[in-house]
Amino acid sequence: MDIFAEKTILTVSRLTALIRGVLEDNFDQVWVEGEVSNLSLPSSGHLYFTLKDSGAQVRCVMFKSAVKNLKFRLSDGMGLIVRGRLSVYDQRGEYQIICEYLEPAGVGALQLAFMQLKELLTREGLFDEVRKRPMPRFPKRVGVVTSPTGAAIHDILNVLKRRFASLEVVLYPVRVQGDGAAREIAAAIADMNRLGDVDVLIVGRGGGSLEDLWAFNEEVVARAVRRSRIPIISAVGHETDWTICDFAADLRAPTPSAAAELVSASAEELRGQVESLAHRLRLGIESYLAARESRLDLLRRALHDPTTLVGHLAQRVDDLTERLALSLENGLIRRREQLNRLNQSLSFSSPIHLIADRRQRLQRLESDGERLIQSKLEVLKLAFGEQAARLEVLSPLSTLARGYAIARRCKDGTVATDAAQLAEGELLKLNFRRGTAICRIESREA
Repeated sequence: MDIFAEKTILTVSRLTALIRGVLEDNFDQVWVEGEVSNLSLPSSGHLYFTLKDSGAQVRCVMFKSAVKNLKFRLSDGMGLIVRGRLSVYDQRGEYQIICEYLEPAGVGALQLAFMQLKELLTREGLFDEVRKRPMPRFPKRVGVVTSPTGAAIHDILNVLKRRFASLEVVLYPVRVQGDGAAREIAAAIADMNRLGDVDVLIVGRGGGSLEDLWAFNEEVVARAVRRSRIPIISAVGHETDWTICDFAADLRAPTPSAAAELVSASAEELRGQVESLAHRLRLGIESYLAARESRLDLLRRALHDPTTLVGHLAQRVDDLTERLALSLENGLIRRREQLNRLNQSLSFSSPIHLIADRRQRLQRLESDGERLIQSKLEVLKLAFGEQAARLEVLSPLSTLARGYAIARRCKDGTVATDAAQLAEGELLKLNFRRGTAICRIESREA
């Protein structure tokens, strides 16, 4: 189809499909380097980010099936090299790289994953020395988690046979490299703890590349080591090889053979130590007995006639008896004098005197109170009489008793004080000292 022919009209979907076909056919394998930005890790498990440099950017996606093989964690700003194929996301009309492989720019993926996990577990305190368990001095049974066919188990058995042949070894066979090896190692550690029939556990393998040793750099192994109740010696690779398991373990051995030496005491060395301790014990006992014998001789020479000693002690008893009697007599005299002084002081402070004094004072206060009340009553009675007389003089009843009356208008009850205010025929109510009367105005004189 000639898409440049005149009047060939394409839908957006058709145009996008054509562009996607061109990109996928011509860019099915590309390597691109850039800086990560806009990183997104949704719950679906897919990985979305933008790869950019100073002049351009491109969207990238890594699907869940490829993400599960990723050894390190991405972060914004990280330099990255991606391998994938170009495609177009139809819904947005954007071209993108579908990533199949990622590696950090400037450092290997496994090395970066190692550093990231080590930093994470260090922050958690997983490698703190205070969490390390002490090694048993004379273990009876040693557990070994390693490959049954590798060189590590043969080296461990050879060393133990040479140094302490009676030491019992329990092997838990596991894979030590490849997919699933880390989970097998972690499960073996958990099983050995569940059985609980070993005193110390050696976890390790022989040497190899970083990829070969990677099972011992997995987080699941480090956490299984720290959860173990049994002390663990990590013996992975050679002396220059360090793994996450080494940091998490209670003790790190540079090689499996060295681990075997750490858990087993040499029979020759133990025999020499026992002989040395026996010799020191014998010398110590002999020295102690000699010192006790010398002390006994001194005491024997210092011991005098017991009769004289008893006499001295009897004289000492008599002396002490006399001093005791004198001390008791003096003490009784002092106590008697003190009692007399207290009796005299008590007589002066007797509550009887205080009560008598308070009673006299109370009687005086009662007498003074009665006089004051009587005087106050007389003053009040006199004042009452004066006020009553004044009230009697001012009382209108006294005026009425002398023949006067109070005239009130019947229509409104007001007091009539001026004849000019009255009208002929108007009714008045007269109030006397006793009773009232109604009268009519016949005539009036102003």
